[in-house]
Amino acid sequence: MTTPGSGASMAVPEQLHPRRTASAQALTWQTLGAAFVLLGGAVAAVTGPLSLTKGSWAAAYLVLVCGVPQYLMGRLTHRGPATPTGWWMLAGWNLGNAAVVCGTLLRAPYLVDAGGVLLWGCLVAVLVGLLRRPPREIVHALTSLQRWLLIAAVVVLLISVPVGLLLAHLRAG
Repeated sequence: MTTPGSGASMAVPEQLHPRRTASAQALTWQTLGAAFVLLGGAVAAVTGPLSLTKGSWAAAYLVLVCGVPQYLMGRLTHRGPATPTGWWMLAGWNLGNAAVVCGTLLRAPYLVDAGGVLLWGCLVAVLVGLLRRPPREIVHALTSLQRWLLIAAVVVLLISVPVGLLLAHLRAG
């Protein structure tokens, strides 16, 4: 350990630097979101040559549901403090999406339902957070129009979850 004033930097516990932790959390959201967008593009590229029957659905789902919303959540929270809730939501979002994709490909509608419930819960939490007074860091990062557009996007996703669950049951039957 160094003494104060010796010019060497002292190690400071990560808990005392919430911005560093928040950046790691936001970076994780953004990285996973971007990875899903790229994966969706790769699936789209091989759908035709490999004759994947659900390839176009999978590509669109990976980009529009797994990737873009996750990336935007990372952008939204890049200034806010890291929270255990943020990590739980990240896990819930990815587990829910994994269940939906696997359940759809396996024609297992109850697995799709389980994933849909996880996704719906995450979306409700995001919507409640956006409608309540968000932390000052988020308010400064978003214009009023951006906030309302984000709310509209969450509402569209909230509506699409039960529609997707119904379609999963109709297609499996």
